[in-house]
Amino acid sequence: MSDCHDLFLKFLNNTRLADSKKDDLRSARDAIREKIRTYFKDKLKKKVPEFQSQGSFAMSCVVNPLSGEFDIDDGVYLQNLDNDKSKWESPNTVHSWILEAIRGHTKEEPIDKRTCVRVVYSGKYHVDLPIYGTYNQKPHLAEKGDAGWHISDPVEYTNWFIEKVKEKGEQLRRILIYLKAWADYKSTSTNILSSFVLSILATNHYASSDRDDVAFSGTVKNIYDSINKSQAIINPVDSEENIAERITDSQWKFSKDRFHTLLQSAGEALKTENKEEASKIWRKEFGERFPEFKEPKEGIKPIKTSAPAILGDDGRSA
Repeated sequence: MSDCHDLFLKFLNNTRLADSKKDDLRSARDAIREKIRTYFKDKLKKKVPEFQSQGSFAMSCVVNPLSGEFDIDDGVYLQNLDNDKSKWESPNTVHSWILEAIRGHTKEEPIDKRTCVRVVYSGKYHVDLPIYGTYNQKPHLAEKGDAGWHISDPVEYTNWFIEKVKEKGEQLRRILIYLKAWADYKSTSTNILSSFVLSILATNHYASSDRDDVAFSGTVKNIYDSINKSQAIINPVDSEENIAERITDSQWKFSKDRFHTLLQSAGEALKTENKEEASKIWRKEFGERFPEFKEPKEGIKPIKTSAPAILGDDGRSA
């Protein structure tokens, strides 16, 4: 049984954002926040919003995508809305506030999407700005279209995941990063399950081990068994929502097929005694970012690699 734990840790480093890119993202985020504050204060004469990082960046699970263009989500929490929710401005109106606040900030025009406003740094990254109001101590997302204002609390979900990592161990975060890197490599015109869905599945079906290749394989088996049996994926912070309802039939079929193939590959890689052959099997699933092992020359001992600490947005170990 070949041990590829060290190769997985090298793969982790190959898929994570470089510190310089993280610094760029933080700088871009902070500059956008300041533009919005200034606009609300000087132009709208309204109370300035508050902000909260969310998504993969806040969870320290950002994967450097193969496309090269990565992103972060930064929630804009409006502080100027009426206490009476029926008097709130429409999602279209509050989107227009944010659009005007950041217009001209980059060479690209900001994009007004259904659930957020996107600031594009062409060829580098983009910053998504979902907009929230608070009513009865619950954040409500300003979604354009029929959905309108509705309860949505990504911060609660982020906190749920962080607590699960504390409970189950840092390996869980690494397993999720491996899954996201795999999904990035395997996605085509039919997208595989979203990062949000993958994070729930990985957390709920995590299989621990002292080796990441074994833990990853066990987690994949648990996930495949689950989605093959049922299409119910309950939101961990909203027991009334079945997230699977967001997934199209084509996405389900595509994802199940890919997970089945991944499970077979994982079994083959673990079974073979030849580590070089095992690494080639893993590369079929992860792509060239996964290191190809070469048998060391006689007399040269391979160097052991320890699991690197993954730092959170505050610069501390997660």
